[in-house]
Amino acid sequence: MKAVIPGLDPATYRPHRLHDAERRWPQTNCYVDLLIEVLHATGHDPVAALGFTVTQDFEGDQFTFFKFPTADLQRLAGIDIQELAIFDRLETHFLTQVERGRLPLVEVDAFYLPDTKGITYRAGHSKTTVGVNALDPQAKRMIYFHNDGLFALEGEDYDGIFGQWDGVAPGALPLFPYAEFVKFDAAPPARDEVGTAMALLSQHLARRPKRNPLAAYAAAFGRHAEALAARSPEYFHTYAFNTLRQVGANFELLGSHLEWLGQHGQQGLEEAVEAAGRIAEGAKVMQFKLARAMARQRFDGLAASLEPMAEAYDVIMKVLDARMAASAKAA
Repeated sequence: MKAVIPGLDPATYRPHRLHDAERRWPQTNCYVDLLIEVLHATGHDPVAALGFTVTQDFEGDQFTFFKFPTADLQRLAGIDIQELAIFDRLETHFLTQVERGRLPLVEVDAFYLPDTKGITYRAGHSKTTVGVNALDPQAKRMIYFHNDGLFALEGEDYDGIFGQWDGVAPGALPLFPYAEFVKFDAAPPARDEVGTAMALLSQHLARRPKRNPLAAYAAAFGRHAEALAARSPEYFHTYAFNTLRQVGANFELLGSHLEWLGQHGQQGLEEAVEAAGRIAEGAKVMQFKLARAMARQRFDGLAASLEPMAEAYDVIMKVLDARMAASAKAA
């Protein structure tokens, strides 16, 4: 069974430190978590590519579902990601890409993913993204990246991932899944990783939200609370994932990125690192408070808990603006 990234074994694979269980948000979202591990497995430090997190916004009903910009991965690691058109058997397309040394990414039903045991595996249906490192149609076995690790599935789970499209004619239901593929060595990696990361951070900072997204969320939270009061307690998990988890995880990653820059000679970022940590911690605390509020159907006072997070956001932007201005002046 040929592997895109050779030498990896699910039994001995060690995730990147960004997925350390001691972090506030050891998992972020399926797409970012997956690419963190792909970068890690190919010898790149994903922390260098996290400058884009300064662009996260509040989108009215959710925080931006943040993803690594492909252009950043190209500049830093020489990696490209392209859409994979699906017009034949899913396995056929994947085997073609694996043979070419490319990693297929595909949206699947977590119902068939053994690594989600105790959450959705054989219990509930949820869309998620995996990266296929190796597959053997004859043995019905697949080795895949998902969330914070590398795993294997086989047998009925393999059939669940691939079998539902057998015999489906183009244009017929069910629709084929959305898929991409990762092209390694699409361009030379950055020679000056830190300098490139700083340049990307500056570019992303210039296109950050015009309004403080935490303040915008606080202003809208009253409407959200009214809607939550009318929903079942189970809805809390879906809501929290798309709001508090996304913003908390995003800013914890930003803090890690700024800390990494500081460790590589970029001075004056300590206050921003601390402020990013306050947002990450505040989102986690807010999630616990919201869970209790859902159970009690009492949401008063929760919006005020967002104010320190909004203040921390302003601190981050003030520090970064000053740092970029100093860099421009020195250039």
